[in-house]
Amino acid sequence: MAKAVKKLSARQESILAFVERYIDENGYPPTIREIGKECNISSTSVVNYNLNKLEEAGYLVRDGKVSRGLRLAGQPNIVTSSVVRVPLVGRIVASEPVPVPESDFSIFGDDAIIEVTRDMVPDIDDLFALEVTGDSMVDAMINDGDIVIMRPHQNAQNGDMVAVWLTDRGETTLKYLYWEQDRVRLQPANPTMSPIFIEDPSSVQVQGRVVAVIRHA
Repeated sequence: MAKAVKKLSARQESILAFVERYIDENGYPPTIREIGKECNISSTSVVNYNLNKLEEAGYLVRDGKVSRGLRLAGQPNIVTSSVVRVPLVGRIVASEPVPVPESDFSIFGDDAIIEVTRDMVPDIDDLFALEVTGDSMVDAMINDGDIVIMRPHQNAQNGDMVAVWLTDRGETTLKYLYWEQDRVRLQPANPTMSPIFIEDPSSVQVQGRVVAVIRHA
């Protein structure tokens, strides 16, 4: 720990202790929201204020450009080696497919980023993220508001969980995919929902395969 230059409040001591413990246990720093949840601070601006005070006091070094841009003073920056930045490019429906414009896969803009650790996605090439809407995949532990990390994958195998674009309907959906003779079955992971059968397999375009899930807090 760096030498103190200012007396810390109880809240700042709590935040600093959590940051030190989190880095020690995980090998990378916590986000502002993770700090707030652990330290019972509902406002991210309050967390940010106290992190700034800890930086002024010489305990922390911050990089405001990334959500995990935080390290203990005197320690190397481990974010770049431990955290992968994945673009959040849109939403995917995990229920009955609904019509969406083709631009749906870029609705969040170029600066929307999800950060995941390398142990979640050992192969980091060409990843993208989608926010899930709907509850058809709840038995696969994917709920409304979760984020799925995807890898482009056009040759999906039976049982793969994929983002599918149905070209003849102009619809997207997230489902398990099965090739069945001359048709495609899109299987939900929700016992209250029926599978979707696509009689024209050529209308099914696999956008990507799910490789990781980030739970919505």
